[in-house]
Order: sequence, then structure tokens, then C-alpha cells
Amino acid sequence: MNFRTLAIHAGQGPDPAYGAVIPPIYQTSTFAFRGVNEPGPFDYSRSGNPTRKALETCLARLEGGVAGFAFGTGMAAETTVLMLLDAGDRIIVHNDLYGGTYRLLTTVLANKGIGVDFVDLRCSDLVRRAIRPETKAIWIETPTNPLMNLVDMAEVAGIARENELLTICDNTFLSPYFQRPFEFGIDIVVHSTTKYINGHSDVVGGAVVVNSDALAERIGYLQNALGTCAGPQDCFLVLRGIKTLAVRMEEHNRNALEIAHWLERHRKISSVLHPGLSSHPQHDLALRQMRGFGGTFSFRVAGGRTEVFRLLGGVQLFTLAESLGGVESLIEHPATMTHASVPQEERERMGITDDVVRVSVGIEDVQDLIADLDQALARV
Repeated sequence: MNFRTLAIHAGQGPDPAYGAVIPPIYQTSTFAFRGVNEPGPFDYSRSGNPTRKALETCLARLEGGVAGFAFGTGMAAETTVLMLLDAGDRIIVHNDLYGGTYRLLTTVLANKGIGVDFVDLRCSDLVRRAIRPETKAIWIETPTNPLMNLVDMAEVAGIARENELLTICDNTFLSPYFQRPFEFGIDIVVHSTTKYINGHSDVVGGAVVVNSDALAERIGYLQNALGTCAGPQDCFLVLRGIKTLAVRMEEHNRNALEIAHWLERHRKISSVLHPGLSSHPQHDLALRQMRGFGGTFSFRVAGGRTEVFRLLGGVQLFTLAESLGGVESLIEHPATMTHASVPQEERERMGITDDVVRVSVGIEDVQDLIADLDQALARV
């Protein structure tokens, strides 16, 4: 089946109890055994729940993986994956990434004796030089948050296979509708389902999809042992959101690209960071490994922090808020919001300077969104 059909039907057949067309919310902590030493397909909701199973099956089908796992938050998903590593292991991580991931890697993980090497994964020579005997995995974010840099997944996955390393890709920004990392040799895909997969800004969640039975067994064990799974109510909401993922992503993509072109011509914008623009240095790579460009991108405002704050204070339709991927348009300042946990010197090294603004373009009428930015930029 094609993507749009899978999003509506995969893992979501009529409920066997009463034939409900929409999978019910099995809001229960435990399930009755059929008899002594005779459990049914589910026994305790931390270990498995029918509503969660429906979501996990759907996610696996959409990504083209072997198995999917739903978690309470995106960070819970990341934490569970990183528990595949042991003290003394090392992981190579792209040196431009989400602030919450940076915090997890440099504090929690480092305190457990797991080493992190931040590398520009756009350069294959740097990747090869960073590999040590202790290295076990490579963590990819593409596009990166918020600078929209891309990683050539096929190239990095090839290097990883040569050295028997796991590859993990955060696919949150594009969703499986626009990018499917398994097609380029990636082993594990991670999502914050809070974002585009759910798409309605009313739930937080995470997901992991794997491409082998061996990894499925390991992640399934960790999900149960750590108790990081998603609850049935949240799974129900994410399943509801998935049904419109394809149509939403098309609108996000169309609106964001039109706004990016408009901003590129604006005299108060010094640069626009959007891989769908021919001016993006990795535009050709975007065309090779992405079916679309999503709805989130960044731009630099001429004049720096003071002018950025005037813009942020002047918008009326865009909402000043963290997160992304909802049907409504959001705007934020990475240096003081989503990436505030990254030390200033590290932010500046990454290129996350005070002039950067990130937008998550929703599915409103694009002319209304442009008019809002236009009137706000008039204050700059």
C-alpha cells in the first residue's frame, strides 16, 4: 500500500471486540489472564497495550522498518536508544543538533561514562578520523535543528558499516512522508511524535523504528525495563494525527517554501536557511534524499539580537513558542529558547547566533502568514 493508505489503515483494522473502526483507547493498567499461567496477548500496559501496538505498527510501516516503539516523549525515545551503549563506549554525534539532545549527551550520558565526539558529519574524512576502537554508534540529525544543515545518510551509513557501527537518525523534521532513512542504510530512526507525526500540538511523545529483529528485541526489552513507553491516551491522539500526515506535510512544505522565497528577497533578512532553496549549499543533496523539505526552517535577521526581538515581539499570527510541526505557525529564538541549554560558546561554534530565528510554518493561508511577517519586519 502507498503512504497515505498506510497512514490510515496500518495497524488500525476494526477492533476485534466490537468492530470499532477507530482503535479504542485501552485505558487500563493490567489485563486478565485467560487462566493460571495462561496470559493473553497483553498482560500489563507497560509491557504492551493494544492502542500503543496499533501506533507502533503504523509507525513501522510508514518508515519501512521491522518494528516500531512508542514512548512518552521524544527525549524518552532518545534515552532508550542510547541505553544500547555501555560505560566506556563512545558515540559520534553531528556537531549541530537539538539543544535537548546536546544536554542529554553532555550531562546524563557523559556522567555514565559514555563518551561523545561531536563531529561535522558533512565531512567524511572527519567522520573516519573520529572513529576509535570504543566507538559503537553514529548519531545523525538531518536536517539539523535549527540551522538546516544536511547529512549524507548513505555516505555516513557506508562508513558505519565498514566499521561495524550502529547508525541512528533523528527524522523528526521531515517525518517518514518526506524522508525514509532506512532507504539509505540507517539502522535506527528516532522521532519526536510531538511534532509533525501528531501535528496538532496537543500531545508529547516519541518513537523509535528499527530495521532488524535483533534491534527490535533489544529496544523492546529496554522500553519495558525502563518504563519509557507512551500511555494509551497519547497513542490514540498520535494515531489520529497520523491519518492526516500526508496532506498536512504537503501544505507545510508548500507554505514554508513560499515564505522562504519571500524572505530571501527581503532587505532586512541577511540569509535564509532552507534546503529547498537553490541558494542552500546542500540543495542537491536535499533533492537526492528528501521528497520534500518540511515546514520548519530558519533565517538570519540583519542587525542582530535587538532587531530579532523587535520581530518576535511584532508578530500577531505566528505564535512565539517552542516546538514545531503543528497546524499552527510558530516562531522562536533558538539562542534563548530551544537551545538555551547549550553553552554560549558552543552555540556560536555551531552557528546558532543571536540573529537566527526559526519558524514552524503551519497550514494557514500563506498570504496571511507573509502579511504577518511583513508587518513585524516593518518594526525592525
